[in-house]
Amino acid sequence: MEAVFAVVVGIFFAFAIYLMLSKHTIRILLGVAIMGNAVNLLLFASGRITKEVPPIIPPAGDILGAGAANPLPQALILTAIVISFSFFAFLLVLAYRAYQDLNTDNTDEMRLAEPEDQPLPPLGY
Repeated sequence: MEAVFAVVVGIFFAFAIYLMLSKHTIRILLGVAIMGNAVNLLLFASGRITKEVPPIIPPAGDILGAGAANPLPQALILTAIVISFSFFAFLLVLAYRAYQDLNTDNTDEMRLAEPEDQPLPPLGY
């Protein structure tokens, strides 16, 4: 089962990087969202995917059993979900505001600091 998760995480990372290299902000936002899900799956897979032994310490013991799932990645995933959702919401509002001001979602057309009618700066010194 962990090999399947490793392949799925790899596909998610590859697809997220492909989308984030796009010129359109909507594709970049989708790439960021998929990258967050890939990181969450990576953390989930690192905590041993077992359903036989829950991550509960028995009353007579001080440590987890040998086959128990690690609860730390599960707690990290909950934190990562909140952080990735808030980051995605911020980027969504930022992209919408940029679209309202510039009337485009193409990042090449958003270059206000580099007007097209001006000559290029010197490439060497």
